[in-house]
Amino acid sequence: MTFPWIQNYPAGVPAEIPPHDYVSLADLLDRACQKHAQRTVASSFGVALSYQDLDRYAQAFAGWLHAQALPQGSRVALMMPNVMPYLVALLGVLRAGHVIVNINPLCTPRELSIQLRDSGACTIVVLESVARTLEQVTDCPELKHRVVVTPGAMLGFLKGNLVTLGARYVRKMGPEKPLPGAWSWDAVLKRGQQQQWERPVLSLTDLAALQYTGGTTGQPKGAMLTHGNLVANVLQVEAVAQPALHDLLSDPLTMLTALPLYHVFAMTVCGFYAMHAGMKSVLVINPRDRASLIAALRKEPPHVLPGINTLFNALAHDERFAKLDFSTLRLAFGGGMAIQRSVAERWLGVTGRPLIEGYGLSETSPVVAANPTNATAYSGSVGLPLPSTEICILDEQGQCLESDLEGEIAVRGPQVMRGYWRAPLETAAVMTSEGFLRTGDIGRMDAQGYVYILDRKKDMILVSGFNVYPNEIEAVVSELPEVVECAAVGVSDAHSGELVKLFVVRRDPLLDEAKIQAWCQKHLSRYKCPKVIEFRDELPKSTVGKILRRALRDA
Repeated sequence: MTFPWIQNYPAGVPAEIPPHDYVSLADLLDRACQKHAQRTVASSFGVALSYQDLDRYAQAFAGWLHAQALPQGSRVALMMPNVMPYLVALLGVLRAGHVIVNINPLCTPRELSIQLRDSGACTIVVLESVARTLEQVTDCPELKHRVVVTPGAMLGFLKGNLVTLGARYVRKMGPEKPLPGAWSWDAVLKRGQQQQWERPVLSLTDLAALQYTGGTTGQPKGAMLTHGNLVANVLQVEAVAQPALHDLLSDPLTMLTALPLYHVFAMTVCGFYAMHAGMKSVLVINPRDRASLIAALRKEPPHVLPGINTLFNALAHDERFAKLDFSTLRLAFGGGMAIQRSVAERWLGVTGRPLIEGYGLSETSPVVAANPTNATAYSGSVGLPLPSTEICILDEQGQCLESDLEGEIAVRGPQVMRGYWRAPLETAAVMTSEGFLRTGDIGRMDAQGYVYILDRKKDMILVSGFNVYPNEIEAVVSELPEVVECAAVGVSDAHSGELVKLFVVRRDPLLDEAKIQAWCQKHLSRYKCPKVIEFRDELPKSTVGKILRRALRDA
């Protein structure tokens, strides 16, 4: 196999990265805390947290975990938006030798229960406003320890109380009542500071995170990401970012962290990479609050701005954003969903900086390809394979195709997951005998090594960068006794990229959209709920009786 992309790397980008310079992800982050001790690692609501204090708090959280006598490799669930305790918990869990399980704080009790039971999480850290979701989960016997974080945690006495009170009584985000038997974040840190304990010995092969994804079936599965997978991806991102940042690498840089840290893209890029590089992350809890987001950009202009197409599109069309000073901005990096040409061109016109598109999956930690970060214009490609990464295009027989031929994108590299958690058959279905991960995405690679995505997994729906799987929606709606059958597909939407359209065959002619919507809102996250519902007498099917979603999409 030839690697044409290497010759097209910008100057200074290596063909290979050396992950064995570190013994674990915890080691990489520990060194960052020591090297950048006096720098600011994060700011939130105008309050700064230093690397030195991150180190101290993470040690305390790890100490508390040690005091619970958890076996090494225990799973610890984190269910919070972008608040300072999230960064502390990430490092603390790793330092204690345990495994991060990221959970969307907007998920329903049903979705939370599935992930907690499948992962076997024994501990969960939740933001106060979503504690009521956790309280409704009663079928997770392995979950022994609960920690509740207030919105104002780690913001100081005055600012912290103001933020917490505002969340509880102005935004009505407070819990209806305290979570029985739960620890407060402050009590956890106080108890952890009193612990004397010895750090576990970790290696690059140890499991670091379970990142849940629907894979190709829609059934949630935990992608097993090792310390080596994540160290490799941090170093790969660092390598491809340096052409845009090389003359600033000795300075403290600022990254806007508007993407949620529970998403693998943000965890790796805005979390681990930013810390490794000694950056300050400006934490944005709700990027949909455009006024607060633009205020953060104005107050702390970023050098690096990761995002997804919908975020870039919204900002580029906001007159308040257009009035900002973009002289510090060096790198706007897009992933999670396709960057549209119209958005990229408008962004360039407003900011003077191009959008640099990349490509990745939860199963690959996540980045596998990116455009050169010194590019000056939108390319329509997702870029070149990262250092130490191989991408090939497979035909239906699993053979590698020549350039410009269409097929399934397959990836091999140090960032590719160990497999799916407790799902050997699912793992075998996506891994080839040569160690390539079959992504399910259809694309091509040109003679220079640039990868182009032609179609996503055939049935997956991408809503604002989040994967939505028709099987899950259909399973929930089919539980309604008035429904004979149903099918969910994605349709284009100017705001979210795609939205969910549901086709329903009714058993009861009185069944209406309102009842289906109410049912979905009870059992599914908001972004998964259908926005359009169409009733039909029958659904198109293949000769073996399988519903033809493609026919519905094309209708």
